[in-house]
Amino acid sequence: MDFGGWFYIVAGLWAAAMLAVFIQAIRLSYRIEQRSAALRNETGLPRYAAMPFTVTNWRVSRDDETQTLRRRMLQLLGLNLAGFVLFGGIVLAALPA
Repeated sequence: MDFGGWFYIVAGLWAAAMLAVFIQAIRLSYRIEQRSAALRNETGLPRYAAMPFTVTNWRVSRDDETQTLRRRMLQLLGLNLAGFVLFGGIVLAALPA
């Protein structure tokens, strides 16, 4: 298999891994919202995760367990960002001159 074929396989696996990490961060965001009275969804209707609020610690409960969940979410989002930057660097380094 040539380089192009391997690239597509690695890129697909990388994308699946980054998507899994992002989904874990979203799930943590929902758990943080449930623990924070100001962010709790009481309408009974589904809505998007309030990630900007949980990332910036705005209207988030200040207890230790919620803040621990928030730190873990930030680690996952940082890992996601680092993964995209690393993959972009690999792609740029592999471009022909």
